[in-house]
Amino acid sequence: MEFDYSMAYKSLRDCVTDLERTLQLVRIDAVLDPHLEIPAVHRRVCSAGGPALLFTRVKGCAFPVASNLFGTLDRARFLFRDTLDNIRRLIALKIDPTEAVKHPLRHAGLLRVLWHMRPKLLRSLPNDFTATTISQLPQLTCWPRDGGPFVTLPQVYTEDADKPGWQHSNLGMYRIQLAGNDYVTDREIGLHYQIHRGIGVHHAKAIHKGQPFSVTIAVGGPPALAVAAVMPLPEGMPELTFAGALGGRRVSLAPGPHGLSLLGDADFNICGTVIPDTLKPEGPFGDHLGYYSLAHPFPVLRVDAVYHRPGAIWPFTVVGRPPQEDTSFGQLIHELTGPVLPTLIPGLHAVHAVDAAGVHPLLLVIGSERYFPFAGDRKPMELLTTANALLGQGQLSLAKYLFIVAKEDTITLDIHDVPAFFRHVLERVNWSRDLHFQTCTTIDTLDYSGTSLNEGSKLVIAAAGPARRELPIELPGDLRLPTGYSDPKICMPGVLAIHSPTHTPGNAERFCNELTPADAINHFPLVLLVDDAGFCARHLNNWLWVTFTRSNPAADVHGIGATVTDKHWGWSGSLVIDARVKPHHAPPVEDDPEVERRIDALAVRGGPLHGIV
Repeated sequence: MEFDYSMAYKSLRDCVTDLERTLQLVRIDAVLDPHLEIPAVHRRVCSAGGPALLFTRVKGCAFPVASNLFGTLDRARFLFRDTLDNIRRLIALKIDPTEAVKHPLRHAGLLRVLWHMRPKLLRSLPNDFTATTISQLPQLTCWPRDGGPFVTLPQVYTEDADKPGWQHSNLGMYRIQLAGNDYVTDREIGLHYQIHRGIGVHHAKAIHKGQPFSVTIAVGGPPALAVAAVMPLPEGMPELTFAGALGGRRVSLAPGPHGLSLLGDADFNICGTVIPDTLKPEGPFGDHLGYYSLAHPFPVLRVDAVYHRPGAIWPFTVVGRPPQEDTSFGQLIHELTGPVLPTLIPGLHAVHAVDAAGVHPLLLVIGSERYFPFAGDRKPMELLTTANALLGQGQLSLAKYLFIVAKEDTITLDIHDVPAFFRHVLERVNWSRDLHFQTCTTIDTLDYSGTSLNEGSKLVIAAAGPARRELPIELPGDLRLPTGYSDPKICMPGVLAIHSPTHTPGNAERFCNELTPADAINHFPLVLLVDDAGFCARHLNNWLWVTFTRSNPAADVHGIGATVTDKHWGWSGSLVIDARVKPHHAPPVEDDPEVERRIDALAVRGGPLHGIV
């Protein structure tokens, strides 16, 4: 059925109304505090796969707040139910432009989609924009150690100083701290962006030209804006065009008082200019790896103006140890972009950034191994070419551990079946040959396992050929562990977690040196040194999270029976990953017990949260 474009959401309130009409949203009318209480309610509902939420009475604030709008993949699909097919058709045309010739009727409706990809430029600020201040906005603080209230679903708009205008703009989701630390109330806010983000390119150009760097922070509006802000589009392709296609209507841009456009459909617009040569501590902030990103110097935005629309609703989410609401974002984006990646790199079939491990720390890849098909001894060659190409692709360049296998070895292997993928790797990998390190390189800004902010190492593990070992599923009777190491637990076939003494420099190497390749532990190709083996083995997500967020490959990957040949390091026994908490790591996010007790009290029978949390 052809999409009726009059049905496209014109505002966040349209979206909230639609979700409530279809029984996918619950109103909460109890007065709740934006400091920890509202986020705690959100976390409980989100973790249970519950509905979207509208908090109508926010303590100390006149604006309602909404959350969990994208809390399940089904709900995220529902929001764009009338446009997703058109997006898939656009992507199909990018992959194979001849599709339009082969199936002209199927693509006839795309002309209208292309029209909606062009923003609508307003001549002046809409008359219904009302001025407000930063302190009147919802001051949502999600975790006990957060440095202050943050905007967690911002849409940060900037333009290229060399090529001003929306055609070379960037719309990204970068962290915004509204208050706290050394920020001057209502006059300054913190602007945090991670390495390799589009805003950084624009900021660098403005500095180079000696021009003021203006920024618009939009909050709310049609949900297509939020999805567009996190889409990994090619550099130079404006996210506003994708937002128009996904939302089924043109994005409105209005002139702002700071010389930069505002998003005319957003519920809120914060207009600001980066203060030159000024950095202030931003953070801490409980982030999507499940730890706090600590306070570091970041740019400061001078607030020039703040506006809201009539009936404005403030959307928010909570990030923390996955899965959280942003998991659904990632799933939706993968559905849309997954078919494109294989067209960029020959031999690439599928990529999975593992959410349970914090996304960037762990990348699983299926490629092809077609070099020398006549050779009897199949080993990774083309896979290494593919892995290096992936590490040069935008945000994929921040991957820390990249496991890549050959599709030809198991053509039915599912990239999203993580246990099956690891079994495939561990059955085939040759630890003396198949590990490839990159040291002193960039990693995710939020990852504190490295040597300093933004700096750490990478490890590519490539496996190809027939299975070379069977994976144990029971502890061997003659298992021997060095003194101080205990409580071995099997996480999955071939993966052994061991309760280990507190990390000190050199004790992981000593663990390996006290064992030999003849010891029974080497039946397990992967051994994890952890603080709590029981926790690690209890659930797949536990060992993924612990292993890949608490280790830096160059410092924490070891082996039993290690050797160096032509500067290539490998070993004949088990791979050992030191996944213990280190002194330089950031603390994990944890609930506030007192806040949890208050929520429990409101959830008893007859209470305002009964049946909701």
